[in-house]
Amino acid sequence: MDVNDSSTPAEAARLLPVLDADRLVADLMTARDHLWDEQSSYENGRVSRWAEQDWRCLAVRSPGGDKTRTDAGGPGSAEFADTEWLDHMPYVREVLSSIPGPLYAARFMDLGPGVVGYPHSDPKFAPDWGMARLHIPVITHEEASLDLDGEIHRWQPGEFWFGDFSRKHQIQNLGPEHRVHLVVDVLVTPELAQLFPADWADYFNGSDVLYNRPAVATTDQEREAARCSFDAPAHLLETEVFGSLTGSQPQATFSIVDTGTGLAMRSPQDHLFPLVALGGHEYRLVGWSEERTVTTRLDGPRPEVELTYRKGHRSTGLLVPATPAA
Repeated sequence: MDVNDSSTPAEAARLLPVLDADRLVADLMTARDHLWDEQSSYENGRVSRWAEQDWRCLAVRSPGGDKTRTDAGGPGSAEFADTEWLDHMPYVREVLSSIPGPLYAARFMDLGPGVVGYPHSDPKFAPDWGMARLHIPVITHEEASLDLDGEIHRWQPGEFWFGDFSRKHQIQNLGPEHRVHLVVDVLVTPELAQLFPADWADYFNGSDVLYNRPAVATTDQEREAARCSFDAPAHLLETEVFGSLTGSQPQATFSIVDTGTGLAMRSPQDHLFPLVALGGHEYRLVGWSEERTVTTRLDGPRPEVELTYRKGHRSTGLLVPATPAA
């Protein structure tokens, strides 16, 4: 599956509803005296800082509710939760609670004067991967812009936007003032699709969107029965690596364990990646979408684990032998 073939009808879409720009600024000002942290990234379980540019963040939702996490998170992190900054931002809390889908990171992102970002793409932040990145401008000016797939955007306070950031994009702030957006990552659901313009309906009703199912609870018995080990492609948990499940490639041993608070997959490096149950013995990674799931089939004469990669309605799968835990 090609990871870069964007299929959205346009590079961006203005969403419903219209927001109160003044209330957004008022909430933002409750944290303006705090020195915000540098923007950071998360890749394969590791957080790294970006110190080259004046691009700072204030996290109002983050993995584990950690207010120092300015990255978007990903597999291997704790469940996303509100940070203490949100306690002082009643309107932002209201806006976030109105978004119909499981929320991941939500960050105020402050682009300093004179900063020009580098052109790049973020393939995982698109509906065919089950994720959407939403922008709510809070403070901006005419010399701050976003080049998104060749189209220049200057989104305004009170507007609510989806951007297909799997396409090449570049931000710049050539003015004398800071530009601040509230950036929200959310799993795609049918309800989220209702915020989009009517001319996106065919897209959301088609086969290019990966919808996420709600999480389900598991019993002690189900967690006990899911414990096992199996061999699989070594990149299985490396969601920044767009590898194949089939073909000749390095293999490694993984295991599903019960941590006492839930199930997790243990990597060959002994790192734990918590799992979310979807029903039918199928699980996705905490901090990720259903782009990558594992299904245990351990009660037959030949215990197996099914691994699945998805992009929209397309999927590839691999059945591998499994050894149930003693």
